[in-house]
Amino acid sequence: MKNAVLVFFLFLGISMFSQSTQKVQVVEASCGQCQFKMKGKKGCDLAVRINGKSYFVEGTKIDDHGDAHSKEGFCNAVRKAEVMGEIKGDRFVATSFKLLPEEKEGDRK
Repeated sequence: MKNAVLVFFLFLGISMFSQSTQKVQVVEASCGQCQFKMKGKKGCDLAVRINGKSYFVEGTKIDDHGDAHSKEGFCNAVRKAEVMGEIKGDRFVATSFKLLPEEKEGDRK
């Protein structure tokens, strides 16, 4: 029984450590094809731009965040999002993706 408890806490500690190594960052998010002019996929797919480079996103989809073709949707606007995850090759693998509210003209400083 003591070994099972020890293994549980070891697993919990490793899990918490691995999650804490990813940092939250604010990125530009939009349709890779419509707004970021990315090639390689057909249709509309969610992408993020990090340090000036665009990556298609895995872990969430464009339609998970509203109508992509609405006025404020990803195919018509570049939005800000808080994300966690990592770049793997030419993709951003998201473990967290939170679309931020749109900035209004009076909100900008």
